[in-house]
Amino acid sequence: MSPMCMYSCENGLANDFHFVHYGSRSQGGTGLIMVEATGVEPRGRITNHCMGIWNDQQAEELEKIVDFVHTRSESKIGIQLAHAGRKGSTWNNLQIPLEEGWETVAPSAIPYHPSERIPHILTVEEIKEQVDNFKKAAKRAVKAGFDLIEIHGAHGYLVHQFLSPLSNIRTDEYGGSFENRIRFLLEIVDAVNEELNENIALFVRISGTEYAENGWNINDSVELAKILKEHSVDLVDVSSGGNIHGAKISVFDGYQVPFSSQVRNEAGVKTGAVGLITKVEQAEEILQKGEADLIFVAREILRNPYMAVQGSFETQEDCFFPHQYTRAKISS
Repeated sequence: MSPMCMYSCENGLANDFHFVHYGSRSQGGTGLIMVEATGVEPRGRITNHCMGIWNDQQAEELEKIVDFVHTRSESKIGIQLAHAGRKGSTWNNLQIPLEEGWETVAPSAIPYHPSERIPHILTVEEIKEQVDNFKKAAKRAVKAGFDLIEIHGAHGYLVHQFLSPLSNIRTDEYGGSFENRIRFLLEIVDAVNEELNENIALFVRISGTEYAENGWNINDSVELAKILKEHSVDLVDVSSGGNIHGAKISVFDGYQVPFSSQVRNEAGVKTGAVGLITKVEQAEEILQKGEADLIFVAREILRNPYMAVQGSFETQEDCFFPHQYTRAKISS
């Protein structure tokens, strides 16, 4: 299950909706459940109703979900740590007034849309504070029992804003060259790794391309993936877009799979494929072709929480099925 924002929290706290939302997917046989983008500080949220893990109370509510998944299913569960950067303080894709929201932050004074407020440029000291926010969030996530952590470096959020030369025009050690623009992400990766043990995996989600001339592209992603592998990242989750307003994207079934395939085969890293993967047969074909090592499903698993179980019925393969529902199991 791909991480998908539900915009259903108050003060960043998971609630009964999230318990049912994630718990039902575990009962549906999903192998890995990814909890939605979770803010590492209040300004890291996209909206006022996004999830957070910047305090212990938030982590304790998430721990209840983790415990249910672990004790009532065979699923693994991970969490995506995120910071929205200049794309924060919004609702329904529109920036909300400052008195109802907050001042956004970014590597440079460039808003996502020209109509939005100019974001605050993070100082070097503030960048270090953000790295520490990710580290503290990872520590809470580990204590809550998550099986893996994913750092959100895609879709135009703060890490992606640093990666792209179109949103990062800094002239210090965090801007300019490719090596400088990836520095923030690498510092986060290294800090988070300090909180992990050999039983907790680390993923990084990236946008394979941002569909813009002179912007972040698939060749950049390949080079970044090679370096992430050296920094003990276990898998690169390859999505695309999100950083350039109005970018033209050709969308079709499996449209992002080629990005996953290229990163996997040229960088020699494990990758996850995502993007309009709607059928079990389609997912299996991607794996068999060596285009990805893991399949993330988003909208289809919202429509059908039992996608994995139903797929196992069709392929006559074993899959977790709650013993309470045994009478409904289709046998071969």
